Amino acid sequence: MDVKVLGPGCPKCQQTEKIVSEAVAEAGVEAQIEKITDTLEIAGYGVFGTPAVVVDGKVKSVGKIPSKQDVLSWIGK
Repeated sequence: MDVKVLGPGCPKCQQTEKIVSEAVAEAGVEAQIEKITDTLEIAGYGVFGTPAVVVDGKVKSVGKIPSKQDVLSWIGK
C-alpha cells in the first residue's frame, strides 16, 4: 500500500502525517508513507488545497485534517 501526505509542511500537514502514521501502525498493514511537499507534484494529483491524503493513487482527503477513523477506513481496517 502506498500512502502519500500532500502539503508544504504546515502544522496541519504535520498533524495529518502524524495521524496517518498512527493509523497505519495501529492497523498493522504494510504501507509506505511518503510526504510530498513539491507544489507541482501536489497539483499533479488535482489537489489545490492541503493537507491532502492519497492512498494507492486515489485522493481521499483534501483541505482538512482527516480523523484517524477516516484513515483506518481508507487503508482497509
